[in-house]
Amino acid sequence: MWERTKGFILPSFAFVILLAVWQVTKIATGWSVAVFPSPLEAAAGMWELIKEGTLLKHSVASLFRVTLGFYLAVIFGLPLGILLGWWKTGQAITNSLIQFLRPISPLAWIPLAVLWFGIGDKPAVFLIFLSSFFPLVVATITAVNGIRSIYFQVAANFNFSAFETATKIIIPAILPPIMPALRISVGIAWLVVVAAEMIAVKSGLGFLILDSRNALRMDYVMDAMIAIGVIGICLDRVISQLSRIKSVSWGSV
Repeated sequence: MWERTKGFILPSFAFVILLAVWQVTKIATGWSVAVFPSPLEAAAGMWELIKEGTLLKHSVASLFRVTLGFYLAVIFGLPLGILLGWWKTGQAITNSLIQFLRPISPLAWIPLAVLWFGIGDKPAVFLIFLSSFFPLVVATITAVNGIRSIYFQVAANFNFSAFETATKIIIPAILPPIMPALRISVGIAWLVVVAAEMIAVKSGLGFLILDSRNALRMDYVMDAMIAIGVIGICLDRVISQLSRIKSVSWGSV
């Protein structure tokens, strides 16, 4: 029984401590709700946002941008990583360029993204794409480089075509090491969308934080932060559950 419940009780205990520290800080500082709301004041604001549908609207907008940008990064990043990991000459040609572009923060691209795409979803999606694309490319290249040579020897013995080698050897073999990279990339994308929404769009949780700050509704700001954390946990859990699928784990054996 304890084994079943400790996975819920222990994390909940940490959140109880966080709420206690939050309340004690509120009492000790004596700050008004316009500066630092208490947990109860934030809960009241959360109910208002839920009742009015505001929180759902902004959460859906943020999730849409993250989903689209992340999917684009997967669609373009994984095949490119497989190609460069398999084609050593191409890897040697592009490695320096990738390592040059990879450390540039996606937020540094905000002025160019707004200039190129204007105000709306496009610049935010572009920034999310950049934030996930390079980590996925690098992780995929590393995963392909780490495939044991015996797999390729077997493919050669059976006269596999390039397509068969990619689909039957490379892709299944790289899935286990790629899953942590996908998990990290989703987290980075979720961070970037909040920052992008403070500048380039008029909806989303990032915009809600900025708009609430301007209106001195710090309870709404805290509520948006809580929503960001909860959704972030959910996204992380979804990716971690995918890594437990049996067909994803054979290459790590």
